[in-house]
Amino acid sequence: MEKKRIAIIGTVGLPAKYGGFETLADHLVTHLSEKYDFTVYCSKNKYTKEERIATFKGASLHYIPLDANGVQSIPYDTLSILHALRKNDVLLVLGVAGAWILPFVKFFTNKKIIISIDGIEWKRDKWPLFAKLYLWWAEKLAVKYSHIDISDNESIQDYTALRYETLSRVIEYGADHTLEVKPEEADFIKYPFLKQQYAVKVCRIEPENNVHLVLDAFEKSPRMNLVFVGNWNNSDYGKQLKDKYINVKNIFLFDPIYNQREIDLIRGNAALYIHGHSAGGTNPSLVEAMYLGLPVITFNVSYNVTTTENKAIYFSSTEELIHLLDTITEATLENLGKEMKSIAMRRYTWSSISKQYELLIKEALSTSIKTSVFAETKNLSPSFLEEYQLSHLLNNNLFHEKR
Repeated sequence: MEKKRIAIIGTVGLPAKYGGFETLADHLVTHLSEKYDFTVYCSKNKYTKEERIATFKGASLHYIPLDANGVQSIPYDTLSILHALRKNDVLLVLGVAGAWILPFVKFFTNKKIIISIDGIEWKRDKWPLFAKLYLWWAEKLAVKYSHIDISDNESIQDYTALRYETLSRVIEYGADHTLEVKPEEADFIKYPFLKQQYAVKVCRIEPENNVHLVLDAFEKSPRMNLVFVGNWNNSDYGKQLKDKYINVKNIFLFDPIYNQREIDLIRGNAALYIHGHSAGGTNPSLVEAMYLGLPVITFNVSYNVTTTENKAIYFSSTEELIHLLDTITEATLENLGKEMKSIAMRRYTWSSISKQYELLIKEALSTSIKTSVFAETKNLSPSFLEEYQLSHLLNNNLFHEKR
């Protein structure tokens, strides 16, 4: 029997260099290429002529001459969707940037649409007002005109159930591609901080990730070193923070590290993982740290609490983080690391994630009606939702109309 054809749209491309969606695409292709014919859309601008290849792990690669992120993500995803309509049975769209075209796809073709809304993207502080309004609108179209929509966190599922009265499917990220790397002599020369106890943080340098808060806490609490990996030169915010903290004795700042062994070396030998994200859903860097068995101190929002099953340690301010850094014990760190590893082994493996996507593909191919739900949470008061870290559910018209 001829294999069904699946298009993966919205990633920078393969081979994966950095990013959650790219890693997801890599592992879907790895685990499911024997069952499906994949086409992965790639940003031509992010690969040199020598790096551009026709196939990867059995998947066809098609290059679009635009950037996959930022403002160009809208035409990038749009062109990818239009091209994918020619030969593919299912469009797996990662992100909502190109969602404006989905009503036309659904009404005028028989293609099946699965979309991952990638957290509540329009709430991110990095976007200007116009972009937030577009993403808010695009999210609505993505959920309404897809056959299945995916949330990467139960808190996002709660949000879509309340706002759109649909049943989003929760599929998180895998983390078992990370490895524990034992330092060699050359590693100690390149990264001398490996000889001492240190905390690590890996993220995009954006205000919503509370980068300033974490740096401030470690400057004021020099008990432990901080190794911070991020795209410092990508914005004025990052450049200003880099200039301010580059010479702080216990803080080590690095630009993005695309070598998997080196990033695993730095993370895997840390004593503690600091996670500052205040928006989004299940974050890949967090589940990777959990899989490596790192104790986690994370910003106290519902997404992070859900990902760590309320078993990490949480902070909401610089003062709280300083207190935790000054008082946490070795025994607490050891027990916390074991707890995080146990959760990751149970929930965040790529074989399990791939099987869940396979089931969604089969469901999409066999259904034309989207599952609807009624969100009882609309009957809850704003003060109750805020008390239980569910204030993100307030951001919808249905709730306010009900109140």
